[in-house]
Amino acid sequence: MSHVDVVVIGAGPGGLAVAASLRAAGVRAVVVDRAEAVGSSWRRHYDRLHLHTPRRWSALPGLDIPRRFGRWVARDDVVAYLEQYAAHHELDVRLGSAVSRIDRADATGPDAEGARWVVHLADGSDLTARDVVVATGYNHTPVTPDWPGVEGFTGEVVLARDYRNGRPWAGRDVLVVGTGNTGMEIATDLAEHGATRVHLAVRTPPHIVPRSRLGWPAQGTGILVRRLPPRLVDRVAAMLAVAQEPDLTAHGMPKPEADLYSRLLAGRVPVQDVGIVDAIRSGRVEPVASVERVEGAEVVLTDGTRLRPAAIVAAMGYRSGLGPLVGHLGVLSPRSLPVVHGAHEPPGADGLWFTGFTNPISGMLRELRIDAERIAARIAASRSTSAVAQRAS
Repeated sequence: MSHVDVVVIGAGPGGLAVAASLRAAGVRAVVVDRAEAVGSSWRRHYDRLHLHTPRRWSALPGLDIPRRFGRWVARDDVVAYLEQYAAHHELDVRLGSAVSRIDRADATGPDAEGARWVVHLADGSDLTARDVVVATGYNHTPVTPDWPGVEGFTGEVVLARDYRNGRPWAGRDVLVVGTGNTGMEIATDLAEHGATRVHLAVRTPPHIVPRSRLGWPAQGTGILVRRLPPRLVDRVAAMLAVAQEPDLTAHGMPKPEADLYSRLLAGRVPVQDVGIVDAIRSGRVEPVASVERVEGAEVVLTDGTRLRPAAIVAAMGYRSGLGPLVGHLGVLSPRSLPVVHGAHEPPGADGLWFTGFTNPISGMLRELRIDAERIAARIAASRSTSAVAQRAS
């Protein structure tokens, strides 16, 4: 059993940002990740992905994103930046180290050097630490389809996590299920790569907003309104929707309710338009009803329509995957998300921190930076207080 100051679980943007902020505060952190490279989730994203937040508002603490990456940074450039970030800050990153469970130190034996937590690794080894930061990410475990009959579908079922680009489906019909940013971009990508027909299954009509308007990014508006009462933001957004949100009802996409911010607080972010509006208006992407069941080669929709796609791409969201890790500690909500995050410790779980488990309107990377700096400040302050107390005793 090895002891370290802080264990950070996850070598994505959130984990790297916390480790760098701790290092700047004089606290040693070890980053562990089950993958073989930093930023593993970014490496798996589809080819056309770009950040929906501007470069200058997306940097992590202590290192700007290079200007040559442009205003809207591409997936491969995000990966390159994360690699550069870990090297620049000389972070102690231990890859190929999957974590199976976190326990309180007093539940497994005597404390080691003031350790409050034991991090169990899948290889059978353990790390003890006074503080543990969980940064495994909001998009950890994809939701898989459970429609009746899906296991007998004779075509392909592809999870959005495994989708790269639309080339394999050129000249074929594809059904995309999911109207978040991922589903909308994949539908657009399939159309651009020559799929014969792209159907987009819609259960809840999404809010679609421009990525920027007159040079002002959507993220900027999100930053301005994020502290306002949700009902007020919903009313303002409903008024702005007349000018900002496209009316696609003539093309089969119903209008969404006046609930943009309330919906976001429940985990559903607005869709940023990077081509989907034109694709729907041109007929290259056709909104249809949601899926009810699958019968062999056919997909039956809730309005009775039957489709025979060559493939179904499921972009139905993600789960946190935190249950096996910390579910026994009483720190998760009924949605299996942390009851608190950022610079707050769950009640009765001092020294346990979470970052990256919200999907804020003000931008994920921006909030990861803020969380990292605040978590590091709290941990560094607690170390100073503990040291003073020890000297006094």
